[in-house]
Amino acid sequence: MKLVIESLDQIEKCAKEFIKQTLPEHKIFAFYGAMGAGKTTFIKSICEALGVNDPITSPTFAIINEYKSKQLTYPIYHFDFYRIKKLEEAYDMGYEEYFYNKAICFIEWPELVEELLPEETLKVTIEEQDDGKRVISW
Repeated sequence: MKLVIESLDQIEKCAKEFIKQTLPEHKIFAFYGAMGAGKTTFIKSICEALGVNDPITSPTFAIINEYKSKQLTYPIYHFDFYRIKKLEEAYDMGYEEYFYNKAICFIEWPELVEELLPEETLKVTIEEQDDGKRVISW
């Protein structure tokens, strides 16, 4: 599947379409893309479309943010593994408690913890095009 975001004013529409096509059958999402491709921005838009009212920011330094949604009875976890230096750090934070429950997990920089990702993880790629459009595929 594929979505194209032609400009920032289309991101909300694309986030809603992404939700429609992927939830509830998928709960764990690994977002791949270069620095600046729009991973955090797209995850923020998805969270807003899911009814999160809390500030949605990149968990670059915290590694994980937890959000509550008005529409869901379970939490949304947003991971950013960019600063992980070794896999043991993910073990130390108790990744299993997040990945193997009913919560939704959005994961940035999943390539750094690839071997820990559950089999059912949906791999999502965001690519910036030369004209500034973003192509989201899974």
